[in-house]
Amino acid sequence: MGTGPKADAVKRRPRRTPSAEPSSSPVTTSATRTAPAAPAPAQPEPHTPAAPSAPPSGAAAGAGAPTESHPDRPAGAPGRTNPLNQLISRVLAKPPVRKAARDLGINLADVPATGSAGEVTKQDLMSYQSQRDAEQDGADSFWSDRKLLGGGRIERIPVKGVRRATAKAMVQSAFTAPHVSIFVDVDASRTMEFVKRLKASRDFEGIRVSPLLILAKAVIWAAARNPSVNATWAEDEILVKHFMNLGIAAATPRGLMVPNIKDAQDLSLKELALALNDLATTARAGRTQPAQMQGGTLTITNIGALGIDTGTPIINPGEVAIVAFGTIKQKPWVLDGEVIPRWITTLGGSFDHRVVDGDLSARFMADVASILEEPALLLD
Repeated sequence: MGTGPKADAVKRRPRRTPSAEPSSSPVTTSATRTAPAAPAPAQPEPHTPAAPSAPPSGAAAGAGAPTESHPDRPAGAPGRTNPLNQLISRVLAKPPVRKAARDLGINLADVPATGSAGEVTKQDLMSYQSQRDAEQDGADSFWSDRKLLGGGRIERIPVKGVRRATAKAMVQSAFTAPHVSIFVDVDASRTMEFVKRLKASRDFEGIRVSPLLILAKAVIWAAARNPSVNATWAEDEILVKHFMNLGIAAATPRGLMVPNIKDAQDLSLKELALALNDLATTARAGRTQPAQMQGGTLTITNIGALGIDTGTPIINPGEVAIVAFGTIKQKPWVLDGEVIPRWITTLGGSFDHRVVDGDLSARFMADVASILEEPALLLD
């Protein structure tokens, strides 16, 4: 492909100048304040971005449907489209959100997506920009405003309360339990479809539903098939629990906490969704009680909510397994001999090797993955 007639390039170029940008923006005034006065040249990507004007072959088209967002390229710049790179660089977002991101100089690939179809919503963009505003507002005075640092060059933050307790527990776990970690990539496309159907269901009206709900149910199901992952090492004996107090790691105003859902194995899918909603609301408000964090048997850490693909989590003390749930993104996936875009996530699991051998940990993670790949297995 060439650059096109030069006359077209002349027509496109003025729209990229600050004077040609619209005066109104779909984001708040404080967010607009940090937008660059003139768009900087696009940074080179490790792959060639797909042309914005040409959706990939087979992509669904329709009014209001999320569309691809790609890094800007200077008008008239040559480039070639690679179908595989199209799949890799795809970020779903509606046109108004894409325009707002361009106005603010934000790469949509950096924004965690919460849309029902995995797309970046306007609220996602505004939240990301608000966080960036807060960081940038404080950055101007960070090196010079020593009043905040007590007049010295080093700020001293006392370690106490939840932070001290968390630090002690994590050190104890890391240096007393021999951790072993394994990872598995999962095609979660059917989970995304299932979540979409649940959101449209009358039975789940008013209930926040996310892929975390399906993962939680998958962990409960897989633990029943591999009971020793739901246990405690007690030196002379292993205590296998015939109940599941499912812990959900949560970042709160008081620090990292792991409240748990008592007897999660007895809850229906709807009841589990309500319990997850209540746990998250209570944690964000800083109202988690000590009793809610005691007696956990197995933990999930949802690092995907922060846009992280995977990690090696530390086991919660008193438990022998923890599952890290990475972000779900559209990626190229080989299905029936063809490379097509699918919703892919990576699960990471850490296990206490005194209790959970490699074979057991692999079977457990494979069972969890199988539910994300086919949620209908939960009906068995």
